Amino acid sequence: MLVVGLTGSIAMGKSTAAAHLRSRGVPVFDADAIVHEIYREEAAPLIEAAFPGTTDADGVNRSKLSDALQRDPAGFKRLEAVVHPLVRERERRFLEDAEAAAQPLAILDVPLLYETGLDAALDAVIVVSASAQAQRERALMRPGMTPEKLDQILARQMPDEEKRRRAHFVVDTNGPPGPSLHQLDAILGVLSGRRAHAFAQFWLRH
Repeated sequence: MLVVGLTGSIAMGKSTAAAHLRSRGVPVFDADAIVHEIYREEAAPLIEAAFPGTTDADGVNRSKLSDALQRDPAGFKRLEAVVHPLVRERERRFLEDAEAAAQPLAILDVPLLYETGLDAALDAVIVVSASAQAQRERALMRPGMTPEKLDQILARQMPDEEKRRRAHFVVDTNGPPGPSLHQLDAILGVLSGRRAHAFAQFWLRH
């Protein structure tokens, strides 16, 4: 089974790409959704210990956590030390299930893929990319997004140019979705001929 990463900076069209891959029958791991889940579950007491007052009866209060991180940007490292190992374990279980189901390909949709070093444990990486102008316009249309918050997010993400340089495949998402989705279909065709090694080497429990 091939293990392929999907990534891209904020507002580059990664969610659209992931939805298209699912529509083609490819299992896709949604790291953002898993973070929301573990914030309600196993991460909550750990985050409360690291950032007192940021949880409630429903788990981590994302607004309170965001406020705490804005006051203390160095806290991102503490947060990552809690969250990343929990997400990595969920990734492993997802891949084990996909392998058990005899899937030929599984996708890990991870925003901070390169930033966390996940690329070393993959067979290939797909990066979705658009111009800085298009990215900013799209991002600022999101509810609750401000220029200041966007700048803080971008400061934590690897520059798009570097992601493009390191990618095995780049999907141009500047225009309407159609051409981008055709690019994804072409990539699936290329991947079907690749040899897999990442799952056995990095994910299989011994």
